[in-house]
Order: sequence, then structure tokens, then C-alpha cells
Amino acid sequence: MIPPRVLITGADGLVGQALTRRFAEWPGLDLLLTGRGDGSRLAEFSGGWVPLEVTDAAEVERVMQGFSPTVVVHLAAMSKVEPCEREREACWEVNVHATERIARSCRRHGARLVFLSTDFVFDGTAGPYGEGDRPSPVNAYGRSKLAAENAIIGSRLAEWSIVRTTLGFGDVVGYPEGRFNLATFLVRELSAGREVRVPSDQYRTPTYVPDLARGIARLIDQRRDGVYHIAGGEYMSTFEFAQILAQRYGYDAGLLRPVTTAELHPDAPRPLKAGLLTLRAQSEIGFRATPLAEALDALGKRLGVLA
Repeated sequence: MIPPRVLITGADGLVGQALTRRFAEWPGLDLLLTGRGDGSRLAEFSGGWVPLEVTDAAEVERVMQGFSPTVVVHLAAMSKVEPCEREREACWEVNVHATERIARSCRRHGARLVFLSTDFVFDGTAGPYGEGDRPSPVNAYGRSKLAAENAIIGSRLAEWSIVRTTLGFGDVVGYPEGRFNLATFLVRELSAGREVRVPSDQYRTPTYVPDLARGIARLIDQRRDGVYHIAGGEYMSTFEFAQILAQRYGYDAGLLRPVTTAELHPDAPRPLKAGLLTLRAQSEIGFRATPLAEALDALGKRLGVLA
């Protein structure tokens, strides 16, 4: 099979960097990274980078014509929950309208679309969720991602995959400048001896982002269509996750203070019992999540926390 030509939007975020590393191991794959910055922060990446504002239809079309991808992995999104709640029009423009334009462009150019979604499309009353469970988002972010999913399903694209994930953690180059996920945030705060408030009533299936990148690569390689959940295999509260991380890295777990989600995030609701089941990905593409302890050990070595 001819290796794909892959274009990634939002390529310099947590998932984009993990995918870049994964695709670098794919012989013959041609990769173009796009995003708002001047280039990838990954020193080891020597491929192409093009600035791209996904809300600009003409710019999207120009990049698509210039590169002619066979696969577009659409990661660019407005994903912070509070800003999405405050700035709903901007959230809809980035998360929904831009996705609609990219889907249309993929259809014109005959490219497969892989879209990254979230367990926040569910209401969090009965998680963890399978692909067949009924979405019912509780905040603007979740509603925008569900609308984007529906736009793709209704786009008449020949080939598409929607990948839902949850609570991704891993290393991202540039995170000391503010690009945090829960794990790197905990490392920064606990290593400085600062108390951290963590929700004890929010349940997820924490996902090691290299696992997510591996799952996406398998979907592309095997040309799988439809909705897939790719996530961790252990269901726990975010507070439990923080406790396990603190213990694994030798931090003082007494610095962790359990709070309710409503206390910590009064301006934007979250689904409480969310998380994802990955049975479809396991049976169809052979996906297996790295056990959490092993994932944290691997992350700790990348961050220099563990020897």
C-alpha cells in the first residue's frame, strides 16, 4: 500500500506532537504540519510546516490544493471549557464551522478525514460510554464537538473517522510556557510544594497520548470508518489519578485537596461520570491501552521526574 500523505491541523498541541512522533516512524509517510505558530516546537521534526487559520476557508483550500493530502487529521479546536462557555460564537466558529469547511474540502480533494472529539459529548450520568450510547452534552464545548461530529457524518465524505478520547496526558514541548495537561500541571505544582485542588467527583478513563496517537495511526493504516473511542483502560476520578501520579513520582500526596467540580469550575458544568469504553477499537484495530502505572513511568522519564 502506498504510504499516506497526512496533513495535521493544530499540530503543535499535545496530541499533534504525539502524532508527529508516531508518523515519523512510518516509512514513506509524507507529513505536513499546520497551526497558528511559526513552526513545530519538536526539535527532531524536520518536515514541512505551514501556518493555517482553520476558520479561513480560502486558506484551508490553498493548503489543501498545495499539499494534496490523502488524509487530514483535524485537531485544531477551541477546547478550554470556560472560554467556550463565555465565547460561544467563537467556539462554534472554530469547532463547528471550521470542521464543516475542512470536511467539504476533504470531499473535493478525495481525502480521508480523521476528527478528534471528546467524552464531553455525553452528559456524564452513566459513564464510561460506548460508541452506541446517546450523546447529550452539558456545556458549550461538548455541544460544539457533537455538532462537528454530526457535520462530518452528514457531509457525504467517502472516508471519515471520528475519534473520541478523554483526559489526555503526556509531555508537550513548550508546556512550561503554559501548555498544561493534568499530569504536567500536577508535576509543576507538586514539585514546587504547592497545594492543588482536584475534583473528586469527576470520573474519566485517563488516556496516555502516545496510545491515542498509536490508535489514530492504526485507523489510518487500516482505513477504518466510523466512530471510535480511543482512551485509557482504567476508570477513576481525577483525584485518584492525581494521587497515583503523586505516589509514583514521590511527591507529597497531602498537597492534593479533593473538591467538587462545581466548586472548582462554577462557570461551566462538566460531565461527572464520563470516560470511554474502547471495545470496538480493541476488537477491530487491536488497540490496547498502556496500563496507567507504566504510562506514568514513561512520562516521568520524558519529563525528567524519574531516572
